[in-house]
Order: sequence, then C-alpha cells, then structure tokens
Amino acid sequence: MADREVVVIGAGPAALAAAISAKKNGARDVLVIERGAKPGGILNQCIHNGFGLHYFQSELTGPEYAYRFAHMAEDAGIEHCYDTMVTDITPERVVTAISRKSAERIRAGAVILAMGCRERPRGALNIPGSRVSGILTAGTAQLLVNMEGYLPGREVVILGSGDIGLIMARRMTLEGAKVRAVCEIMPYSGGLRRNIAQCLEDFDIPLKFSHTVSCIHGGRRLTGVTISAVDENRAVIPGTGEYIPCDLLLLSVGLIPENELSLKAGVTLDPVTGGPVVDSRMETDVDGVFACGNVVHVHDLVDYVSYEGERAGIGAAEFLRDPERGKVAIQTKTTGGVRYCVPQKIDLQGGGESIPLSFRVDNIYRNAEVVISQGTRVIRRIKHPVFTPGEMERVDIRRNILDSGNDLTISLRKDGDEWKPNA
Repeated sequence: MADREVVVIGAGPAALAAAISAKKNGARDVLVIERGAKPGGILNQCIHNGFGLHYFQSELTGPEYAYRFAHMAEDAGIEHCYDTMVTDITPERVVTAISRKSAERIRAGAVILAMGCRERPRGALNIPGSRVSGILTAGTAQLLVNMEGYLPGREVVILGSGDIGLIMARRMTLEGAKVRAVCEIMPYSGGLRRNIAQCLEDFDIPLKFSHTVSCIHGGRRLTGVTISAVDENRAVIPGTGEYIPCDLLLLSVGLIPENELSLKAGVTLDPVTGGPVVDSRMETDVDGVFACGNVVHVHDLVDYVSYEGERAGIGAAEFLRDPERGKVAIQTKTTGGVRYCVPQKIDLQGGGESIPLSFRVDNIYRNAEVVISQGTRVIRRIKHPVFTPGEMERVDIRRNILDSGNDLTISLRKDGDEWKPNA
C-alpha cells in the first residue's frame, strides 16, 4: 500500500485549484486521480466564453480556463493519474484506484473530494411516452456538438432552463437547428439572467414558465412532444396541452453532486444541497476528508468553484501539519426564504481571516434583503432589487467578529416585513 500526503479525486477546476493550493501551503506530495483522459473536467466541452472574469480578470472559454489550471498544476509539480477510477474511500482515508494497468490502494494523509456533478436523466422525470431515440441531456448534446462535431437534431425542444440548457439553445441555433421552445416547470428560471438574455432573448427563443413536457411522441425516433401548463403544485393542467413537432428533446432539469464516494468515506450529506456538510476549511465531518466545488453544491460560476478548491487545499495542508487540532465551531442556519448556505459550519480557530458564505434563495424576491445575524447582533445586510434561485449569492464575513455563543443565521426579509432576530 502506497502512502501519499494529499490525494485529490477529480481533475476539474475545483480539484486542480485544491491540489495547487495544498502544494503551495506546505504539502510536499500531492496526487490527482482523474477517471478521464486529461484534466479540465466538463470545461473541455464548454467552448463558449464567459469563464474567468473573477479569478483571472479575463474572459476565457472553458478549455482556456482548464488549460491555465492544468499549466499551473504542472508548474507546481502536481503528480497525476489519468484514466484511473477511484472505486472506494474508507473513513481511514484509504483510497482504492483502478486503471487498465493496475489496481492500487493508497493511504492518504488527507483526501480532497472534487468529483463534480452529473445531470439528472429522463428516468428521474417520469414523462409519459415511448422510449424513443432523440432524447438527450443538454450536457450530452454539448459533448456531441462541441467535441464530436455531430448535430443530434434539427427541430429542438428543451425541458428545463438551467444554464447548460440555455447555452445549448444558443449553440444549437448557431449550428443551424431550430429551437422551438424552452419549457420550465417552475415560475422562474434556474439559470443566470445573463444567459437568458444572451442565449434566448437575443435569438427570439420562447421561454415558457410553469410548463413541462407532458407526453413524448414517436416510434423509433422522436417525432414531437406535448407541452402543458402546470399549477402551483407542478401538476399538469388538463386541456392546456400543445403539440410541438421536433426530433430532439434536450433535458436540462438539474444537476446532482457525485457523492457515491463521499458516502463510502462516511461523509454526512446535506439533504438540501445533496453534497457533503463542510466547515469553513471545506472539511467534512470525517477527519482529513475535504470537499469542494460542485460535489458540495452546484455553482453557477466556475470562478467560485476554484476559490472553494483553494480553501480545501489550504485546509488539507493545515490538517497535515496538525491532524489532532481541536475545533471551535458554530453552525450556519437559514430561514425565511434562504434555501441553503455553504459552509454549514464555521471553524472559529481557522479557515482564513474572512469566511465566504455561499447561499441561494428559494424563489424570486424583489426589493428584499438578506440579513446575516448572530443572536440579536446584525453582522451584514445584503440588499438587491431581485434575488433569484438561479444565481448563487456569495458574501465574505470576517471571522474575528464572530463569537462562539451563537450560531450564524442567514434570513431573507421581503420589502415591508419586520425582521425579528433569533435570540
């Protein structure tokens, strides 16, 4: 059994940032294990621009962003194993990795989980209709178009308004396909507002809120779909069906953190995010096991994925120096329209001078403010003309102003509401 100081699972933007950060902060031996053939993860198929505006202060394509991190990892002397699948991680940080050439067990001083996320498939939706060809997730279509040079359809309907679906609406249009409609079961979009403007409105692609695909038509190949309006309980409203002929249905109905390995390691998952419960060092409740990026919660900007990776790398390096360190932690709690917050715990003894809090609201709120408080003391107020579930909010809190006597509460106050702090 080989021994390694830090083992990073994955080679996407979170993983590479974590590996580089761990090396810079004192870890001498860092190994990245990736099941794909090269670093970069999903960024390699994201050929559109808009990446890196925060982290690099440059507008990059996905492959350009991935290349910069791969180059930085190479300069830092990060070792890597590609085409290698991690099949098991124990709570004692023993990693089992299998490639075409070998199977190996590695005892790690610290493990960083950065496996990313996957798309929710058709099987999770229970749409009536036959199992025809011509139904793909938006990410699969992106891979076919951008990497394989294959156009999977000419007449397209997209179910779901997540960012990948919005981007693929534009991509398919630019490739000569006709996007008939984007249907969203919720009364709001799950994507960034800029993507709605640039990918739909600029190309006159209709976005139908409170609509879903209620039936799939076709024999061997998709010939069309019926879309219907839904009520406040997301149930189809009878008599609202509209048939749209198409040969391609793209699904952009949510992302799921890849946490099978996290569960094998004994990590506790947050029922809202689907990812590990972490503290301000990005450490899980299993000592020496850290997590970052989309495996923790789904991000809308890759820059914030990289920042989280950096914090996980710092935390792993600190753990190597002092694995027996104690913790004085407080919880972060959400109420009143705030759906979740990461990290779920704040270590008052470490994790940097400022603690980035990432959170999402559960609906569209106009003329509202988020209040961050500890007991009766208000620490921060964030007011926006509109809060939307599709946009992650991120705010820094100074660690030295927090005390150990009360948990941190993040709540949303709508215009005109009277705010009452938690005692």
